[in-house]
Amino acid sequence: MPEQPAFRPHHIAIVMDGNGRWAKKRMLPRVAGHKQGVTSLRRMVEAVGARGVRVLSVFAFSSENWNRPDEEVSGLMQLLATALAKEVPSLSRAGVRIHFIGERSGLSDKLRAGLEQAETQTQQNDKLILNVCFNYGGRWDIAQAARRAAEAGEALTEAVLDRYMALAHVPDPDLLIRTGGEKRISNFLIWQAAYAELYFSNRLWPDFDEAALDEALADFAGRERRFGLTSEQVTRPNPSAQGKSEGREHA
Repeated sequence: MPEQPAFRPHHIAIVMDGNGRWAKKRMLPRVAGHKQGVTSLRRMVEAVGARGVRVLSVFAFSSENWNRPDEEVSGLMQLLATALAKEVPSLSRAGVRIHFIGERSGLSDKLRAGLEQAETQTQQNDKLILNVCFNYGGRWDIAQAARRAAEAGEALTEAVLDRYMALAHVPDPDLLIRTGGEKRISNFLIWQAAYAELYFSNRLWPDFDEAALDEALADFAGRERRFGLTSEQVTRPNPSAQGKSEGREHA
């Protein structure tokens, strides 16, 4: 493994884009690309853990993805069910704790039970936290946080909303990567990524490997994270995981 950069992220978030295009280039059905994407995710979980990253959050299925063709949506639901059965035991043995983040009311009873079982099975692990954002949207996240805070009778301050966000159990992401060549975050972690460094890769997600990750980490290591300060005020290590992360669970 290459030498670790001195300035590395604690939490990486990834928009795993390009599965469908990867399949189309090979004249395969889109679901084949998503299956290859699962293989890439497994590889990336191992890679980020080996490089000292403690939290990985991935955008697996957005609130808007329900509008895709029925065949693709059905295939994605089946793929998640298969991945739960196949991947969770090995992830658990590797010390990965899994959280599924998103609205579950639209999912089948069987799938919801599978998500809960995976979370329960891995809840004692502490090597890496893997947040799988499934049926998730950043606007949904803010709305549900506001609703829960209001139901609790709390004033809607920034600090209160932050406690009710779906990823309140981890520090905000330091680095947000999007594969596939698009340069937008597409309603992913729009609250939590306020100060994340953004990195856009032209590689399709199934082709995003350890070398591509190292390129992103090297780019991140060269950034100056000021958080509203001047360059003269900034000192390292960076303060991103402090303050807001106090009282949160750490990997």
